[in-house]
Amino acid sequence: MEKFLDDAQALFEYTRDLRRDFHKYPELGFKEIRTANIIAKELTNLGMEVKTGVGQTGVVALLEGKESGPVVLLRFDMDALPIQEETGAEYASVNDGIMHACGHDGHIAIGLTVARLLNDHRSEFKGTVKLVFQPAEEGLGGAERMIADGILHSPAPDVVLALHVWNEKPVGWIGIVPGPTMAAADTFYVRIIGKGGHGAVPNLCNDPVLAAAQVINSLQSIVSRNVSPLKAAVVTVASIHGGEAFNVIPSEVELKGTIRSFESTVRDRVVLRLEQIIVNITHSMECESQIEIKSIMPAVVNHPEITKRVQQVASKLLPNDQFDFHTVTMGSEDMAYVLQQIPGCYFFIGSANKEKNLDASHHHSKFDFDESILPKAAGLMVASALEFLGKG
Repeated sequence: MEKFLDDAQALFEYTRDLRRDFHKYPELGFKEIRTANIIAKELTNLGMEVKTGVGQTGVVALLEGKESGPVVLLRFDMDALPIQEETGAEYASVNDGIMHACGHDGHIAIGLTVARLLNDHRSEFKGTVKLVFQPAEEGLGGAERMIADGILHSPAPDVVLALHVWNEKPVGWIGIVPGPTMAAADTFYVRIIGKGGHGAVPNLCNDPVLAAAQVINSLQSIVSRNVSPLKAAVVTVASIHGGEAFNVIPSEVELKGTIRSFESTVRDRVVLRLEQIIVNITHSMECESQIEIKSIMPAVVNHPEITKRVQQVASKLLPNDQFDFHTVTMGSEDMAYVLQQIPGCYFFIGSANKEKNLDASHHHSKFDFDESILPKAAGLMVASALEFLGKG
């Protein structure tokens, strides 16, 4: 098994150079034209059957082993974010206002390295590897679009695997958690409608700003008082807009925010209380409210038995690393849609290095990660994939 790690290490420069190229030329979701072309070229050069334009800009390749057998789908996301980069790296983005601030550039490079390694070992396994390079993971519906285009058919996968470089944890940390591991995400949009007027005579107005303030404060009671302390949930008001002048009470205020949860019963309770609080408070303040709640994606739920086998593979391959089989995150991921239909495992590779100033959080303008983890991630993905393929 150690040979996969050694082989990945031998390809370090290949992986690093790819990652830096993707980082320098980032593309937003459903606009990953250059990125997809490079991916398709690399996979075609390996002699694989490659299909482009899946889910609009996604790429899918099939790698056949020596004989028929199980089908393992490996997914790697490839979109960047609308953020102005401030890392100062030599490979910093040249595309104004766009950067790889989440590590997807690393995921693509890891995926292409995995493709090379599995291609080198194709005589050692039975079955098919389906390599999926997904667009638009960042809340734009890329996974759903690819599913609609048939990535879970022809051939249908038996197991799915995916990974994420993770700057919330240092190099040497590996997170492989059974069950719920990333949260479901909802967004809410609220209009509080009152009666505007002059700020000097508030008694003649129905102030939506005051109502909004009461609503925001009260929403914080949902998690602390309506959700069991043994369960997890988040309610965040992230945006508030209302009024322009210092002496004019506006006629309405807009609030936007997010709800995160792992369990549907918790989610339903949070949504119910959010609606009740908003309606009742705005009514008591002689205002009206309009509420729109939209489900963005479900929770990422790992299959217990498959996850256990990935844990065992990782423990053998990387015996000196720190393994975490319990920590979950309230972040969300559209890999959840795939895992709803096919059993699998989504795992994390610690990538932060504080000594090198490579510890900015994901979606930060100074985000970058320690590239030394690239071979480790590729080696672990290869070893994990082969765990579920027939032995040659």
